[in-house]
Amino acid sequence: MLPPLTAETPMNAEPRTATIQRDTKETQIRVAVNLDGSGRAKLATGIGFFDHMLDQIARHGLIDLDIDATGDLHIDGHHTVEDVGITLGMAVGKAVGDKKGLTRYGHAYVPLDEALSRVVVDFSGRPGLVMNVPWKAGMIGGFDVQLAHEFFQGFANHALVTLHIDNLRGENAHHQCETVFKAFARALRSALELDPRSAGVVPSTKGTL
Repeated sequence: MLPPLTAETPMNAEPRTATIQRDTKETQIRVAVNLDGSGRAKLATGIGFFDHMLDQIARHGLIDLDIDATGDLHIDGHHTVEDVGITLGMAVGKAVGDKKGLTRYGHAYVPLDEALSRVVVDFSGRPGLVMNVPWKAGMIGGFDVQLAHEFFQGFANHALVTLHIDNLRGENAHHQCETVFKAFARALRSALELDPRSAGVVPSTKGTL
């Protein structure tokens, strides 16, 4: 069950929640989101560092997040990480709904010691990812850093967002990755806010997104 809406939820807004179950021969994944949550997370992907990164999305995005994933980790983490990104994107896209009153755009810079990353997101309805991270190591614990791109690609494709991710500096791969996920969370939080000045209005001159 998703946790109840919090005090931060606009009183006149419909609950922005969704649950998606996605099963393939490679993975079985359930994702539940509350976009107006308090940052609570229940995570089980079988990849410890990936759970740590997903927790950053919940905590810093103020999104309540419940993810249960079973995948073919005896091969590697690729299918699990990519399919979590896909399923999370589907859940966020469903929870956003018709996007009326949505701020739509969000951006954030987040540092961690020597590392600094910038993420910009647009709930444009046009999926796209540009990601530039000069990784300083190939693995962080049991997490292959190349899979970060697969996660964000899956999310962008299925949440229908345009996403730009840049690690501007960093010497430690853990720090690089954590700043990317934290900046992603903060950018999401900004973009997902409801703008009382645009209540009931789709934030596009086209009238639809």
